[in-house]
Amino acid sequence: MISKLISAVCLYIAIQSVCVMAETAGDNYFNVRTFGATGTGTNLDSPAINQAIAACAESGGGTVYFPAGTYLSGSIHLQSNIHLLIDAGATILGAAQDLNAYDLAEPFAGPAYQDGGHTYFHNSLIWGENLTNVFISGSGMINGGGLSRGDGREDQTSGLTASGRGSSPRGNRNTNSPFGRFRGTNSFSGRGGGGGTNSGPDRLGNKAIALKLCKNVLIRDVTIFHGGHFGILVTGCDDMTIDNVTIDTDRDGMDIDCCRNTTISNCRVNSPNDDGICPKSTYALGRPFIEENLTIVNCQVSGFVEGTLLDGTMQQGRGRNGRIKFGTESSGGFRNCTIANCTFRGCKGLAIEEVDGATLENITINNISMMDVAGYPIYITTGKRNRTPGLTTNSISSIIKNILISDVVATGVDRASGIQITGMPEQPIEGVRLENIRLVFNGGGTTNDAARMPPELDNAYPEPRGVMPAYGLFARHVNDLELANITTSFMEPDNRPGMEFIDVHGLELDNVKPQVVAGAKAVLLENVSGVQIRNSPALHRSWFSRLF
Repeated sequence: MISKLISAVCLYIAIQSVCVMAETAGDNYFNVRTFGATGTGTNLDSPAINQAIAACAESGGGTVYFPAGTYLSGSIHLQSNIHLLIDAGATILGAAQDLNAYDLAEPFAGPAYQDGGHTYFHNSLIWGENLTNVFISGSGMINGGGLSRGDGREDQTSGLTASGRGSSPRGNRNTNSPFGRFRGTNSFSGRGGGGGTNSGPDRLGNKAIALKLCKNVLIRDVTIFHGGHFGILVTGCDDMTIDNVTIDTDRDGMDIDCCRNTTISNCRVNSPNDDGICPKSTYALGRPFIEENLTIVNCQVSGFVEGTLLDGTMQQGRGRNGRIKFGTESSGGFRNCTIANCTFRGCKGLAIEEVDGATLENITINNISMMDVAGYPIYITTGKRNRTPGLTTNSISSIIKNILISDVVATGVDRASGIQITGMPEQPIEGVRLENIRLVFNGGGTTNDAARMPPELDNAYPEPRGVMPAYGLFARHVNDLELANITTSFMEPDNRPGMEFIDVHGLELDNVKPQVVAGAKAVLLENVSGVQIRNSPALHRSWFSRLF
């Protein structure tokens, strides 16, 4: 009996010690409430939060702790050797724009060659630059609140001048989700191309977390709701892990830009009107900087209405973007990247886009499951948008080579497009292998669709243009294309051919089985050479060339 009493007393003392530590600033542990944060959601707590971070950094580093509560905040300034710990029940809530609580956008020596949202970092809810050892974790939430989802004003300020599409500024919209937010007050309805450079400071807060040139970064376990233009934007960072993070937002979930040695694992990203997980290589660092050594594993992306991933209703909206996409900004290129064991739901499929004059190479993607696919399941393209200094439409084209995509299942694929692999006439895509792929399309393609020839991408924004003439796969300007164990079928009759190849040299087809309706061709060929066919009886029976 005495021993049990002693144990209970010891446990009580230990709990009290933890509670005291949580309520007071101690060695390497700094509670934001000790510095004046209220956690009521009505008082602006970011000044107190920044004081806690400064004190922690001055002491040599440690943990800045957010106990349960709602912390209304403008810009929070990260420093080196800081662990931002957002506990269960704690929410960092982005202030409304009219409180002027976000930092001014930093100076930028433009004109920019990337969207304005990628150009500026300081006008964010949580930001850090040139830091080492940056850690954000906990079971709490970062609610963007009043963050803007647009960046058109930043396009104008930075002097964005680009071939093709400049930007797509979007205003703020309310949501009926139970995870409600402020209505932002600042938006811009113009377009950025050709605007003046640094036309004035801007406090448009539009990013939940923005990190630039940081090393040894960990973001883990937190939930981000309504992240503005970017839930997470990291540029030029090295040695970074993003793990078990849930993002439910209206625009980009996370953009990994010009980074090296990055692992993204066990994350759920819902983003109906923009990209879910998006590796990029912009010109934001003032020179081409390659994105390399990237691993994305065990993640889920989706395009449900914002907030409905978190509340569990998973409502299908109109946007249906939400994909994993390389690009569009791609000045530095991509190298040595792997995606594995990921699911797509109610969104576009996988996109690999190199359109700004660099090289994308050595990419492996496997074990992908997709349902209710909007637009296309797999899209690989090069183009001549050329958002890089010194490049014109007559410059050397972008390069894609050495791509392996395997073990993909996709159902409910929209009528518009299946797999697309499209290079440029003067610079074909090289060395692509697709294997063990099963695609089930909704069907509905017409004979008029089959007669259509899509235009070359050239300097346009890299998205498919209209309905493709073949429902399963369309390839143009490709060398060394290998297809093995590929099955395509449809739920409703589709009057298009299963596959079409134009200007493809070195084509290998092994166990390729496209379903076709009576009278339709399994395969169309034009200017194709070096063809090898094995174990594909349907192709032999319906060989056809547009040239005849």
